[in-house]
Amino acid sequence: MIDAPSSTFFTLAPHWRWLIACYFFFGGLAGGSYFLAALIDFFGRREDRPLARTGYLIAFPCVVISGLLLIVDLSRPERFWHMLIESNTWQPMFKSYSPMSIGAWALLLFGLFSFVSFLGALADTDRLSWRFARRFRRPGVFATLWSGLGALFGFYIAGYTGVLLAVTNRPIWSDSPILGLLFIVSAASISAALIILLAERSGWTMPGLRSLERFDGWVLALELVLLFAFLLSLGSVFRVWMSAWGLLLLAVIVAGMLLPLALRWRRRRISLLRLNLSALLILLGGFLLRFTILFASEGIAL
Repeated sequence: MIDAPSSTFFTLAPHWRWLIACYFFFGGLAGGSYFLAALIDFFGRREDRPLARTGYLIAFPCVVISGLLLIVDLSRPERFWHMLIESNTWQPMFKSYSPMSIGAWALLLFGLFSFVSFLGALADTDRLSWRFARRFRRPGVFATLWSGLGALFGFYIAGYTGVLLAVTNRPIWSDSPILGLLFIVSAASISAALIILLAERSGWTMPGLRSLERFDGWVLALELVLLFAFLLSLGSVFRVWMSAWGLLLLAVIVAGMLLPLALRWRRRRISLLRLNLSALLILLGGFLLRFTILFASEGIAL
């Protein structure tokens, strides 16, 4: 037995599968990419607009994938519908006291915002001539207001999964107040890495790309600090990671954080291969971080 004072060791696991780990990952990508795209739109140069479009083009497919993963994991698709609509009255059902209800509505609304911004991004590249979509091209009043509101939902979605875990009363998940913040910072890191990867493969050289690379480096360093703070905040509960999960966590730290930081240490000498490798490692580390945190707690028996 594990000698720990936490009462969370005496609760049943929700038995989430790998689909939920993927849901966490794609949800983080969706929220983080949209939020970064809005920031680039608001504060970037005009020539940085392709970076923002890339963020919007990433966000909508990722939120669709995350929603589908969640529905498939429920086994019965109508369960997600019942989180939104009351089955007897067919009226919208919102439970302010339920993180699951809040999250379901936030995911639905963010899906709407990301879909419209996705259409606007397509119209911005002249790949879509639909008049409605062209109203949301940047710059424009509608596009600015829409992306600003969407960014708030994106920020919430990026950290929601961490907060959801923290209120489940399970070991590791609910034994630290840092988990939600860790997931937000990780979402920013993996989203910036994916935008950089796609931009570099397209051969873009706009000034905002260099700024985004520096931003990702600082965010990755902050993520590393938060991860150590999270582990320290667990106290004796951290001992559950002294197993195979500890090796995976070590891989997250070394391959997903320290190595990408080392690859980007000297920007003047960095090659395209090293930059792409760094971005891929950050994405892999972001997924393994969620996978490890999820299943390290799932594997604890009563």
